[in-house]
Amino acid sequence: MKERKLVTEDGQVYEGIGFGAALKDGVSAPFELVFNTSAVGYQEILSDPSYCDQGVVMTYPLIGNYGLAADDWESAAPALGALIVREACAEPSNFRCAETLHGTMMRFGVPGLAGIDTRKLTRSIRDLGSRKAMLADEEIPAGDCLALLGTAQMRHDPVPRVSPKSIRECMPAEPRFHVAAIDCGMKENIVRELKSLGCRVTRVPYDTPAEVIESLHADGVFLSNGPGDPEDVPEVAETARRLRGKLPLFGICLGHQILALSYGARTYKLKFGHRGGNHPVKNLLTGKTEITSQNHSYAVDAGSLGGTPLTVTHVNLLDGTVEGLACPADRVFSVQYHPESAPGPVDSEYLFGKFIEMMEADHAEKR
Repeated sequence: MKERKLVTEDGQVYEGIGFGAALKDGVSAPFELVFNTSAVGYQEILSDPSYCDQGVVMTYPLIGNYGLAADDWESAAPALGALIVREACAEPSNFRCAETLHGTMMRFGVPGLAGIDTRKLTRSIRDLGSRKAMLADEEIPAGDCLALLGTAQMRHDPVPRVSPKSIRECMPAEPRFHVAAIDCGMKENIVRELKSLGCRVTRVPYDTPAEVIESLHADGVFLSNGPGDPEDVPEVAETARRLRGKLPLFGICLGHQILALSYGARTYKLKFGHRGGNHPVKNLLTGKTEITSQNHSYAVDAGSLGGTPLTVTHVNLLDGTVEGLACPADRVFSVQYHPESAPGPVDSEYLFGKFIEMMEADHAEKR
């Protein structure tokens, strides 16, 4: 393995060992530096489209120890910018293992860095916030990297890059409902959850107009997770605005933020985001606390909800941020976290059942 380093835009340098893909001309593309606190699920993290253009620091010290399995992919190919770990296991041990982490990252062109103090780096992200960074081979001067980072502009088109280019159908064994999913970078486990409940899922590109979605005659609309700033895809918020009240709408993560924007609320960027499988969220409707899986950089501004019909249904117990919204009159609800988990706890799977109940009630009203 070749020596490699991480350089941040504020001049910090972390020297370690490279793994995964080689760096073109000795450097990676700039990425946003973030961290994830999950102890397992690195394959799902690697393949989650919401990590597009991000360099993910894993706080758990050993990554790759059970390899990668064919059934655990969340997308066809990784979109993240880099994976940064304390130790990358070269010899995984698991009966489901089909490939090593290093081999997979080489195959998909994802560079990695191992052998650094990820605790120190994580504390830096918590103290100073997410920021631009890049990987470089040992012979590339850190000053050259800083010059590149100083002029680099982060892209604002992650959703178009990870959204499907055409409509795709996903059929369950026994279809009961038809869900039109606006795919902004949807995880495969969301599709699996909906199919397990008897939903035929029609995945449409992010920029599909409302009239096209209405022509599908679906029973409900799902707004998916995805990468980046929700304000970069105003066409999705406009589609949501035109569809709400016509049939049940359920949003997750980016979809939650987009639904809020469709009602005139605002969003803002968090200092370092929420990423991990252990975030406590209080359900204000039941008083119960759920342990949730999260992956997002933006949040809904609670102060901007006053002039909207939306009510807050869930809050994050770590920082008080908005984690759930609802407008019963429009049959709309959303959550900031990931009830489909993968990886993470399954405390919030009931939300898919709530979506089913809304579609059943809608059917009953129309009879």
